[in-house]
Amino acid sequence: MRKLIGAHDPPRIGQNPVFFSLVRAVISQQLSEAAASTIFKRLCAIAEITPDALIALDLESIRKCGISSSKVGYIKGISQAALDGTLNDIETLSDDEAIKAMVKLKGVGRWTAEMILIFALGREDVWPCDDAGLLRSANRLYGIQGVSEFMALGERFIPFRTHAAWYLWSILDSK
Repeated sequence: MRKLIGAHDPPRIGQNPVFFSLVRAVISQQLSEAAASTIFKRLCAIAEITPDALIALDLESIRKCGISSSKVGYIKGISQAALDGTLNDIETLSDDEAIKAMVKLKGVGRWTAEMILIFALGREDVWPCDDAGLLRSANRLYGIQGVSEFMALGERFIPFRTHAAWYLWSILDSK
């Protein structure tokens, strides 16, 4: 980990609004970073990433960006939730409360909620145990086998597990 820290800039966390991050995270689900980035850029080219703008887009316009019908439904639902105030004050909730609130949204699971905690809310002690990339990186760096060993590894990084996760992700980026 010391070598990773020395070789990379400090973690970039908490830099995007919650709604923007939720839309980006839903698009990213089950896709490579390159594919997700391309698709997200296409969406940004046709609309602002705001609840009003995305609610106003028709299904086919969003589909043409490369977004599946199910994800379009999730994005529309998240947009409506934002307009209804469901996402208001999420930054004031504890990590567990914020996750519980977000997973009530269709298409948002624990992994997505954890990404929001990290990249939108800037929470410093999140350890995404369901992230396949982190598990691969932990295996490569520490020989970790499986989620239980990965969870145990995370204990050594409390209260800065987000930072450790960010550096582990950097292994994937350097391939």
